[in-house]
Amino acid sequence: MPKKSVREMTKLERMRHSLSSRVFHAVLFGSVLLGLVCLIIGLGLYTVAVARQDISTAYNLSRNASAILQKTVDTEDLSREVMKRYRSMSDEERADPYSKAYTDHFADIYEREDYKTTFSVLSDFFKSSDVYAIYLAMYDEKTDAIVYIVDPEYDPDEQCKPGEWEHADHNEIEKFLNWYGQGMLYGIDNTELYGWICSAGVPMKAQSGETVSFVLSDVTLDNVTNGIWSFVLQFFVGILIVVVLYCVLFLRRMKKTIVKPINAIAEAAQLYTDDKKAGVENVEHFANLNIRTGDEIENLALTVKDMEYTLTDYEKNLTRITAEKQRINTELSLANKIQADMLPNIFPAFPERDEFNIYASMTPAKEVGGDFYDFFFVDEDHLAMVMADVSGKGIPAAMFMVMAKGIIATQCMSHHSPAQILTDVNKAICVNNQEKLFVTVWLGILDLKTGELTAANAGHEYPILKNPDSDFKVVKDKHGFVIGGFEEMKYTEYTLQMEPGSKLFVYTDGVPEATNSDEKMFGIERTVESLNKAKDESANAILENVVRDVHEFVGDAEQFDDLTMMCIEYFGKPTVKELTMPASTDSLPEITSFVDAELESLNCPPTIQTKIDIAIDEIFGNIANYAYKEREGEATVRVKTNENKLEITLTFIDSGEPFNPLESEDPDTTLPADQRKIGGLGIYMVKNSMDDISYEYKDGHNILTIKKIIDQ
Repeated sequence: MPKKSVREMTKLERMRHSLSSRVFHAVLFGSVLLGLVCLIIGLGLYTVAVARQDISTAYNLSRNASAILQKTVDTEDLSREVMKRYRSMSDEERADPYSKAYTDHFADIYEREDYKTTFSVLSDFFKSSDVYAIYLAMYDEKTDAIVYIVDPEYDPDEQCKPGEWEHADHNEIEKFLNWYGQGMLYGIDNTELYGWICSAGVPMKAQSGETVSFVLSDVTLDNVTNGIWSFVLQFFVGILIVVVLYCVLFLRRMKKTIVKPINAIAEAAQLYTDDKKAGVENVEHFANLNIRTGDEIENLALTVKDMEYTLTDYEKNLTRITAEKQRINTELSLANKIQADMLPNIFPAFPERDEFNIYASMTPAKEVGGDFYDFFFVDEDHLAMVMADVSGKGIPAAMFMVMAKGIIATQCMSHHSPAQILTDVNKAICVNNQEKLFVTVWLGILDLKTGELTAANAGHEYPILKNPDSDFKVVKDKHGFVIGGFEEMKYTEYTLQMEPGSKLFVYTDGVPEATNSDEKMFGIERTVESLNKAKDESANAILENVVRDVHEFVGDAEQFDDLTMMCIEYFGKPTVKELTMPASTDSLPEITSFVDAELESLNCPPTIQTKIDIAIDEIFGNIANYAYKEREGEATVRVKTNENKLEITLTFIDSGEPFNPLESEDPDTTLPADQRKIGGLGIYMVKNSMDDISYEYKDGHNILTIKKIIDQ
């Protein structure tokens, strides 16, 4: 059955949907839109220019006034005295700044010579300017208030008296107090009493460099709004005339340079399609087009002509391109493996340490990613943990990640202060950061003796902590700026107390920002919920549960960001007890009772206790019977328990003849009893009933250690 051709437009449809008609509507709509855009831009420029002028006036007035004050009067003592009295009062005393009881605290300020001189200077500036107000004041960050010190207002009823205060926006307070002298210092606010007001100021510094007050000038922005309507009317009339002329001229131009050339290309394309259907080859359809528009239309005609010539070459090159892509994929896969090998990926990471268990994982969004984690000992009792996310993805982020990881690890070996480490790392990265990449970092150093975790956060996600007998909760720590963003950035640190049984979860934004096909994010609430579903599990089981929940939520949607997370479970220092007895079978009951007392304190199941008792009987019995031969000696049994880990470790120590029972050949239990070799059955039973068994001969002592997990 022949394939149907594409439906062609009727004559009526061509008239209704002709390119000329569309160009006409497009030009009309575009002209109107252009006029509106120009109006909005012009209005914005007008508003900014007028407002900028007012702001500059206020700022310059404050700057000049502050310069005169610094030469004529020392405002430091005055400012400190007013703020001292303000801060010394309770919240109840400060509640009504207009009451007589409140103002009496500052009544003697008026008599001070420095107050009078400051008042006189500011009054002169106020009289000679058009500002709404000029005054000396100070911001109090603790109470979010601006406290007036000197206000030369004409009207005594409108004058703000020393110590009088008003509520101020916290962000504005931080802006003024943290100003570094760059640009003009000002804030704009829409108040119910004064309308739109701009407050510009200059800080008054003490000899120590501390800011003790501000010279502030207020200007009203009413003149900005008053002139808008007049400007809009004049601008609209001018734009309307320009738009009409533009529409007429542009439409004529478009018909000549766009509509006719495109129709010619469309006719050539139709001929090309007809010839392809008819099987006609090697016919040039676009070569005879005489299009000389000198723009993209002419380029389109030339491009379509070249397309005919390049299709065959494209097919020939397809195989080569496919092979090249496969080579690139292979190299990226190798890069992914190299990157994964750079991160700690052998778990358990520190099997010889009983104080904690740590587990981490990373799944990059691309073949290689910018996320990374790390953990390592900076000394015997301090564990450093790093969770970081480099900006961007792919190879550049991976290379930056390698550099950042190395610098952080190096600095950790020089300091125990996470804040100082991040400060030094930031400086090192900013020096050679020509590509302007940055990395967010959470860095914590855990004291394994005390459980105190000292951490610093450089723009990274909040950690999530679970204390014993509670759920996981987000710790909203204070964030510093990202690493690599600002060379002079200094970071702060904080401490968390991890009790035995505490668990800490850190991650990159790929976890909460994992997005499904409905454009919904997994979110921090789902993350916490997922953690709490497995809160009593081990660190690796917790991470596996989070990964599983994220994948179930995302479904078939493409992974957008790297998925990196780490969990540490703190057990604390294990409890170690030991008992030394004569190496005699008579000591067995007391040795067994000593160990059983510890097992009972851990609510050890009877079946597990029985297996441990059998192991004690076998091991201590061998020491008593064979270690010292004909002479007397002693043996020590050391019990190490960890309540949260629910594991018991028994170590048997004697100074008898060196003997490694683990080297004994295991008996063949498939043989009848009378055909087996004598000996070895007891230690074989211990091997099979314990979770781990090891031996070493050290400093003249046989040391045999067995471990058993206590299942509740």
